[in-house]
Amino acid sequence: MNNAKVNYQKVLEETLIQIKKEGRVPRLLLHSCCAPCSSYVIEYLSNYFYITVFYYNPNIDEKEEYEKRAREQQKFIQMIPTSFPVQFVEGEYDVENFLHMAEPLANEPEGGRRCFACYGLRLKKTAEYAKAHGFDYFTTTLSISPLKNAQFLNEIGKQLQNTIGIPYLFSDFKKKNGYQRSTVLSKEFGLYRQNYCGCSYSKKD
Repeated sequence: MNNAKVNYQKVLEETLIQIKKEGRVPRLLLHSCCAPCSSYVIEYLSNYFYITVFYYNPNIDEKEEYEKRAREQQKFIQMIPTSFPVQFVEGEYDVENFLHMAEPLANEPEGGRRCFACYGLRLKKTAEYAKAHGFDYFTTTLSISPLKNAQFLNEIGKQLQNTIGIPYLFSDFKKKNGYQRSTVLSKEFGLYRQNYCGCSYSKKD
């Protein structure tokens, strides 16, 4: 991981200015872990993009929890007013894939290498879907959380941009009070807010 800190919110703002100058509305595939984390991101980015929310979260350990979050995501998309329409697509619930990846890292602390591998798993699937379906960009809502490492998330995005050939929308959504805004929107729309990321390891912690 590169130790040089980059202000990815500034990088995002520069990209959005350029998009506006060009007078275009690109298609963005937005990986989302849950409705609350997506709330501010959708509100913000739907002024610039046709967004498709990609709900791909094989890390969620219980099918009931997974489905509850998926329903909340769809409910929020239907309720929030946006400048451009927002769509929803659900990835495969391949929890075995996550467990196979996570098992060798079972003793890693929360927020460590196991989490980084989980980010990579979900972002890779997002990038592949975006490439296969003709999107202009892909990104993730994960950086909205104060507990998520935005520097590392963006490095993963950059690597996938280079290997898969689909532009990554660099971002740090917790900046400019993004996380605080997401909590306000969650209350406003009555969204279910879970108290763990989804995997059995985070639940245990």
